[in-house]
Amino acid sequence: TTLAPMRRWLLLALLTAAATYLLELFDVDAAALFAGLVIAGVLAIAGLAPRPRATSPETPDDPDAPVIPRRYVLAAQGVLGVYIGTIADTDTLSGLGSAWFPVLIIGVGTLALSVAGGALLGLHKQVDPLTGSLALVAGGASGLVVVTRELGGDERMVAVIQYLRVALVTVSIPLVASLVFGQSSAAVTTETPTWTDQAWGLLLLAVCMGVGIPLGRLLHVPAGALLTPMALATIAELTGIAGDAAVSPMLLTIAYAVIGWQAGLGFTLPRLRAIGRVLPFALVLILAIGVGCALLGVLLSWWTGESMYDCYLATTPGGIYAVLAAATAAGGNVAFVVAAQILRVLLMLFVAPFAARAAARYLRRGQE
Repeated sequence: TTLAPMRRWLLLALLTAAATYLLELFDVDAAALFAGLVIAGVLAIAGLAPRPRATSPETPDDPDAPVIPRRYVLAAQGVLGVYIGTIADTDTLSGLGSAWFPVLIIGVGTLALSVAGGALLGLHKQVDPLTGSLALVAGGASGLVVVTRELGGDERMVAVIQYLRVALVTVSIPLVASLVFGQSSAAVTTETPTWTDQAWGLLLLAVCMGVGIPLGRLLHVPAGALLTPMALATIAELTGIAGDAAVSPMLLTIAYAVIGWQAGLGFTLPRLRAIGRVLPFALVLILAIGVGCALLGVLLSWWTGESMYDCYLATTPGGIYAVLAAATAAGGNVAFVVAAQILRVLLMLFVAPFAARAAARYLRRGQE
């Protein structure tokens, strides 16, 4: 516990890099965020993590004192927001065709199901209403961790429950594909952006973050450092202004790690025990939301005429890489499935903060 500050940061960075590499071998979504969360949490509990700068004698004992300077946290949020915005390209979303309205309505239904489940989680004595509302939102786990902290919730609780959701959905997709639909999954390869695309991506980052972060602060947008750059990047992508610009995978990995560290460095044994007591209840709700989303998939199939299997994949509450692998292996309507999943993620991240805050206010009012 007598490690020098620089050695603590070096230990955190090296262990996170190693854990990220291992998780990426298993195609874990946002591997660096999950690795950063776990490694930072373990080091924090062991007393080996970086500590906040002492501004007063009480600061080192405050688990909520910021360890990472806010400017780096805002930069990481901005990079993540722009990256999410760039996945909404017109070629992908055009895969919805005339089914865009049913998919949008089903997406709203998924959001309502998630927030309802989160409201039930918020009734647990270890969970505040806002944290509960965001912990089970079905989409954009990495963005929701950011949103939770900015809105004043417990991002550690949200991070653990969100990644439990992602893990369960990812594991269940090939099982359901095989046992229910008689399909198999395939490996998914993702193309690395060219250096030229990444250079344009740096320009897109500079513009969207340079304009978006101050604009979000000016307009009092919740989690404005994430959502406003994301909105600008989405507009740039859908209008064609962004062209082939792509966020550098290395920058995105660093951003994920910073967001994971921010949550993980606040872990303490009492907080870990509190999360452990909530997980069984959260697990039941995650499974219930998964079943509800599958039923929404049945409705989507009836509404659009797409196959039951494609609509099941289109409405799964997360695990987009597993969804893509399953859709590709089955030779189904991959464009429809991926477009529906991307629309779901964007809908969740744009609407969920407002819906969760409204639900939290309603729950608090009911408890008074």
